[in-house]
Amino acid sequence: MGPVTILHADMDAFYASVEQHDRPELRGKPVIVGGLGNRGVVSTASYEARKFGVHSAMPTLQARQLCPQGIFVPGRMQRYVEIGQQVRQVFEEFTPEVEPLSLDEAFLDITGSLTLFGGARQIGVRLKARVLEVTGLAVSVGIGPTKMIAKIASGKCKPDGLLEVSPAEAEAFLRPLPVNQIWGAGPTTCAALERLGIRTVGDLADADPALLERSLGNHGPALRALARGDDARSVEADRQRKSYGEEQTFDRDLRDGIELRRIVAAQAEAIARRLRRDNCVARTVTLKVKLAQRIGPGKYPLLTRRTTLAAAVDDGAAIHRTAVALWNSIKNGLTIRLVGVAVSGIQETGGAQMPLFASPDVQRRTRLNRAVDALVDRFGSDAIQRADSVGVKQHAARSLGKGPR
Repeated sequence: MGPVTILHADMDAFYASVEQHDRPELRGKPVIVGGLGNRGVVSTASYEARKFGVHSAMPTLQARQLCPQGIFVPGRMQRYVEIGQQVRQVFEEFTPEVEPLSLDEAFLDITGSLTLFGGARQIGVRLKARVLEVTGLAVSVGIGPTKMIAKIASGKCKPDGLLEVSPAEAEAFLRPLPVNQIWGAGPTTCAALERLGIRTVGDLADADPALLERSLGNHGPALRALARGDDARSVEADRQRKSYGEEQTFDRDLRDGIELRRIVAAQAEAIARRLRRDNCVARTVTLKVKLAQRIGPGKYPLLTRRTTLAAAVDDGAAIHRTAVALWNSIKNGLTIRLVGVAVSGIQETGGAQMPLFASPDVQRRTRLNRAVDALVDRFGSDAIQRADSVGVKQHAARSLGKGPR
C-alpha cells in the first residue's frame, strides 16, 4: 500500500455553535449547553465560556461557579443531528471514504481525491468553505499521513483553522508534543512514562523498546511506534454503529412511578426515531440504572439489565415495553438518580418497504411511526408525543460516544 493522506474534520464547539448560529443574540457570549439542573453535565461550551475553564463533561454546578455570567441552554439533539447530517453530506462531496466519529467529527481518506481537487491543502480549504456555506458553522481541519497526526493537527489549529503536516514534517511536528498527545497514553500510562523520565513524544520515540516493554508490556512498544509516526490504521468508511442510547440524570432522586416510566418511554421513542432515520433495526434492549446511594466520592452503584428480542425492531412502543419489563425485574423500591435505555445488535434495513403480507398490527405501527417522524421532522420533537410519554421532555445526550461507537 502506498502513502495515504488523511483529513480529520472537527466542528468547533458544535452544540454551542449551533445555538449561537440559530440565536444571533448569543453570538460572542459564553454559551454552555447541557443539563440545567443541579445534577446536570456540560455537553459543550462555547469558546467564550472555555476562557473561564468550562469544558465538556463538567458538572453544571461547577460550570456555574466558574462562569456565573454564562448562558445555560438545554441541548436540542434533533437540531444537532440535522446539522450533523448536512456536515456528513459535505464530507462525502470530497471522498466516499468517510469514517464518522460523532455528529461533528470524522476522518476522511482523501488520497484518491488529491488530483481531482488540486492537493490536500486545497481540499481542506474547499471543505471548510462548503461547511460554512451549508451550515453557517466553522470546522477545523487537520491533514496528515496518519489518523493520529491528522487528529492532533486539527486540535492544534482550533478554532476555525487548517493545519497540514506532510510526511517529511511528521517527526518534527510530533517530537516536541507532550506524551499525552499519543493515542492510548492516558493518565496512568503517562504517570508510568514520567517515572521513566519520558515527558515528550520525542522522548518516547527515542526510548529503549525493551525498557518500555518491561514497564508497560506490549503497550509500550506500540506507543513508541506511534511516537515515531508508525500508524497503519486506515479510515474505516463502512464502520457500522454498534448501539444507540439515551440517558437522563434527574434533578431529584426518583422511585418507581408515572414520571420515571414516562421518561423511559420518551427515551425509547427517541432511540426508535434515530433507528428509523438511519434505516436500522435493533435486537437487544438494555436498561441502565444508577442508584442514589453514594458508595464513594462521586460514585454510585450502576445496574444494567438486557434482553434480546425475537425479531429486530425500530418501534418505540416495543423498545419501551421491553425496557419497562427490565425495570420491573429490578425495581424493588429502589431510589435512582439516572436511567438510560440503549439498543444494540444493529442491523441495516436499506430503507426496505413494509412487507406486503405484514400483519395488520405491524402495518398500523409502521404507518403511525412514519407519521410521527414526519411531524417531528417538520415541527420538532415536542410537537407530538405518545400518550405514555406526554409531559416529558427529552434531556438526554448521545453516549460519544458519542456518536458511532
